Amino acid sequence: MSEHPEMADGAAVGGTAVARSPIAPAPPVRLEAGWQVSGCRSDAPLTITDCTPLAKVHLRAPWNGAMAKALGVPFGRACRESPDPDANGETWLVVGSGPGEWLALAPAGAAAHVAARLGKIAADSAPDEFVSVIDLTHGRALMRVTGPDAAELLARLCGADLHDDMTPDGAALRAPVAGVATDIVRDDRAGVPSYLVHCERSSGQYLFGALVSAGESLGIGIDGFRPPGL
Repeated sequence: MSEHPEMADGAAVGGTAVARSPIAPAPPVRLEAGWQVSGCRSDAPLTITDCTPLAKVHLRAPWNGAMAKALGVPFGRACRESPDPDANGETWLVVGSGPGEWLALAPAGAAAHVAARLGKIAADSAPDEFVSVIDLTHGRALMRVTGPDAAELLARLCGADLHDDMTPDGAALRAPVAGVATDIVRDDRAGVPSYLVHCERSSGQYLFGALVSAGESLGIGIDGFRPPGL
């Protein structure tokens, strides 16, 4: 594998198009699912991972309409679903990110398939509603913070109440983190607190660096992306 941290998104390596996150990958650099990612592995109790390669598809529809009922995910919640009968059990994380807004997160490379499937659900379930489906994969940054001190780390940069009673597993909210407008999704992994932090691509490197800096005293480690990533 070649290491080209200076490559722009969509640049080619050996004649093959490679996608690149706005977050510079910690060495060693490798290719996963067509993306340049960090191959770094950490066994620290608190880790941060650049999950930008995940497919990110944004959907808008009436907040209380037929499409909303078909999705079944209310504002402020995130649920794992298998909306595609042809996906061989593959699940998506569907986030009620705002009133009448949803974000579907799926494995890297699946954005076109996810968008097509959401379009079919809209056509079948809400033919009379205006529903927009947009692939945001390359326009957004996404990172995951995992560990018993994950909430403590975010609390150093965010004023939202992240205690379990206010932000349990499956909660979704919008709040500034280090001054950056973000979507925060609590998505625990094997019972360990874990948060997905989603922001505009242009803020990705800054926000990742701010989280790493704030987590130094907590012993944060960088853990590279590995599929499926959800």
